[in-house]
Amino acid sequence: MKTFYILLGIAVSLVLLTLLIAYICFRIVFYAPRKNQPSPDEIPLPAGEIYEPYHPLMTKWILEARSFPQKDYYITSHDGLTLHAKYFELTPGAVTEIMFHGYRGSAERDLSGGIQRCFALGRNVLLVDQRTSCGSDGSVISFGINEHRDCLAWIDFAVKTFGPDVKLVLTGISMGASTVLMAAGKPLPKNVVGVLSDCGFSSPKKIIKKCAKDMHYPTDLIYPFIKLAAKMFGHFDLEEYSPLEAMKTCKLPIIFFHGEDDDYVPCDMSREMYEICTSPKRLVTIPGAGHGLVYLVDNQTYFRSVVEFFSENGVETKLFNKTL
Repeated sequence: MKTFYILLGIAVSLVLLTLLIAYICFRIVFYAPRKNQPSPDEIPLPAGEIYEPYHPLMTKWILEARSFPQKDYYITSHDGLTLHAKYFELTPGAVTEIMFHGYRGSAERDLSGGIQRCFALGRNVLLVDQRTSCGSDGSVISFGINEHRDCLAWIDFAVKTFGPDVKLVLTGISMGASTVLMAAGKPLPKNVVGVLSDCGFSSPKKIIKKCAKDMHYPTDLIYPFIKLAAKMFGHFDLEEYSPLEAMKTCKLPIIFFHGEDDDYVPCDMSREMYEICTSPKRLVTIPGAGHGLVYLVDNQTYFRSVVEFFSENGVETKLFNKTL
């Protein structure tokens, strides 16, 4: 009997230790206290040496965007969260890009210049706050698993709000790109005419293991705890779906952008998705561009590629002016 209680104590201790490690993983990887809207004198800029040379331009773009006429919209997610987006209209009836920012980011920070870029192409913009960020509720980031369902909800909202003839392009950067790629693999209304993916990861599992390796964690040992953390404390399955899986069923034209010097989300992830994608596609990689910097490093190639690709695939796209 004594042996039984010893073994039971060991088993309970192991279970508690497993739960503790999983909870710590949840707090580090998935938990994100809601990011507040910045104050009028606060400019959210990405940190890091590779971004600092572009901070003055990003600041200019953010201040310009704040001065544009805009309208706030709210929807309710499939799991009951209030989600927020801002709408910037250039021309009624124009193609509208629904834009999604990255992991632990914000629409204003990660997509600075995105509104001006869309205006230069004659497009309207629906700029989405992903769950946990600014105007949107939530405290759990799910690497596109729940976020791509939010994308589907925003598509439905856009069709109902802007009319049955509206043409929509799904645009995302980093995790936002993976979000729209996952959505692109689902049945979508004919209003969605294309996808623009900028430095997205090919699967939640792959990017988490890559980042764990960069931080010198034993990836094969720690990943099961991270997966358990998602399930137990985040209430989602980290391996339920992936951008790579979505590429097998997507029928939309997709243009992939990626910086060749991206040391956060490897450029090979976009190459991998491009290879498996079965729909009309183009891959544009930019030498010298780090994570999320393709548009800033080579503005000319970016604009030219967008205009050519969407025009070739039946979406009238013209360059009216340049914003840099």
